Amino acid sequence: MTFESLGLRHFHCATDPQGIAWLTFDCADSAVNRLSGDALAELNRVLDHFQSAPPAAMVIRSGKAAGFIAGADIDEFSQLNDAATASLFVERGWTAFNRLAAVSWPTLALIQGHCMGGGLELALACRYRIVVDQPDTRLSLPEVMLGIFPGWGGMLRLPRRVGAPLALDMMLTGRALDARRAAAAGLADLCVPPRLAERSAACHVLSNQPVRGPRGKDAWLSHAVLRPLLLRQARKTLEKRDPRSHYPAPRAILEIWAHHGGNALAAPGLIDTIIRSGTARNLLRVFRMQERLKSFGKAGDQQAMRHVHVVGAGVMGGDIAAWCALKGLTVTLQDTDRARIAQAIGRAQALYARKIRPAREARLTADRLIPDPDGQGVARADLIIEAISENLEAKRGLYAALEPRLKDGALLATNTSSLSLQDLGRDLAHPGRLVGIHFFNPVARMPLVEVVAAEATDPRAQATACAFVGRIGKLPLPVKSVPGFLVNAVLAPYMLEAMRCVDEGLRPETIDAEMKAFGMPMGPIELIDTVGLDIARDAGAQLTGGAEPPACLARHLDRNELGRKSGQGFYRWREGKPVRAEAGAAPAGLASRLLQPLIDATRRQLAAGVVADSELANAGVIFGTGYAPYTGGPMTFDDD
Repeated sequence: MTFESLGLRHFHCATDPQGIAWLTFDCADSAVNRLSGDALAELNRVLDHFQSAPPAAMVIRSGKAAGFIAGADIDEFSQLNDAATASLFVERGWTAFNRLAAVSWPTLALIQGHCMGGGLELALACRYRIVVDQPDTRLSLPEVMLGIFPGWGGMLRLPRRVGAPLALDMMLTGRALDARRAAAAGLADLCVPPRLAERSAACHVLSNQPVRGPRGKDAWLSHAVLRPLLLRQARKTLEKRDPRSHYPAPRAILEIWAHHGGNALAAPGLIDTIIRSGTARNLLRVFRMQERLKSFGKAGDQQAMRHVHVVGAGVMGGDIAAWCALKGLTVTLQDTDRARIAQAIGRAQALYARKIRPAREARLTADRLIPDPDGQGVARADLIIEAISENLEAKRGLYAALEPRLKDGALLATNTSSLSLQDLGRDLAHPGRLVGIHFFNPVARMPLVEVVAAEATDPRAQATACAFVGRIGKLPLPVKSVPGFLVNAVLAPYMLEAMRCVDEGLRPETIDAEMKAFGMPMGPIELIDTVGLDIARDAGAQLTGGAEPPACLARHLDRNELGRKSGQGFYRWREGKPVRAEAGAAPAGLASRLLQPLIDATRRQLAAGVVADSELANAGVIFGTGYAPYTGGPMTFDDD
């Protein structure tokens, strides 16, 4: 039987003169490779074929420019509705990859681009792995972020390759390793440049080199004798992160790793627990929300923006400029205060030192961020982002000076968080080119960016702005220009209610602890301190209908205690962290009381057409505020 007679749609194979079978995974009718049931069935047919006529070796590679393998088919997983079908889903991948791991000929996964979930489990079932050294090569087991676990062999094989401590960290958080880190950790045998990828794969798969396992500290920490200790430490960390067990998947991963040899089929009760959990259902919804936001960033021309000019080198403007340069754009940074530009450049260099290896590449990135106190970059820029103080007249005066200097087709964007585009663009000759591109602080960590359009905004301008946001690795959310847009409009009443609780005698620590236990990444009082009490006052005045400011807020402002930036607010701040006393017992219903104003505000913004539908409202609040993902978002709160 010839390979061609197998009638495959997703795999192609060619055997070279050395006898190496180059198996290319090129998922039909898809931009990315996903391990659907059909694809796994074809892999089994490939293994059947080579069982009778073994090659000298086999290299599995991707035929997609997007990457190696994105994981299992999410649509198939979403159709699982009982333990029996879920067990069959797990068994399908587990059996196929065990077959791959047991073949008599050497196998190698050549990984270029993303390698996630089931893709990494397939790679782990190969004898060797080579990663291609490029920025988008990332290896991860992110199933926990969907409320599930890596059931196709990842819990068995990843600890064998990298050691239990790193494997548990990757499986319990979904954290990815880049190409160099993967090679250093032993997850990959080699890290090679693109031009040497195929040659290196051919040499290595025929080399008969011994398979590398954990070494040094990773090896002895992975010894079975220490497993109970690692298990206790991991459980302690989980209890701290998720004290009310909103997320069952991490605990299931620990149980399967520690007591079932990484084989989920040996723990059918845990499969049943996961498939029945509302958390998995809601996290799948959140994943689809994220993919939808990403699609807005792909609708326009992502390459249209090559040069960004940022006006305003304060914390927001400087950090926006730094992030754009990190993502490969040329950036000129303008401010009347040269010292502020210098501070922004210093923060950018610290960011690059954390994010980029080696140091030479960090320096090359820093070279793309150009101080420009006189604004010479305006005439060359494809996008000008204004990030000066929230003063309507100051912004309009700046636009009057900028607009005559803009080149044809350039966009003018504002990072305003509260002013309307209608007012800002009133005197522009071409108001259609004005959009809002509203980042959140800290820029490097917050994934969402609101892309704001007024009635006068050209739809093509908003689409181009969304493409720019996607180009720099953020999630664009199209919103209508109304006070507070979506995120700030829902946060203001939430923070206001938290301060009213302080006025009633509740301690900030108690309020924050209760909301962190609910699943928020930060409590509302710490959030107020972080954004600044003066900003909270101004936002509250604009977005809460002129409600009387809480007495506790007024007291701190009278003492010029502005929060983190002044070192004192509701908390005393030391080295960027709040100094807290012990939290007290929270009164019954505190979380519901605090969340209800946020939920009500989300409904109002949806009714006003700020976003197109309820799922975009959920997405904006989850990715813009950190609202507990396991709930599915504020618009599903009443159902959960």
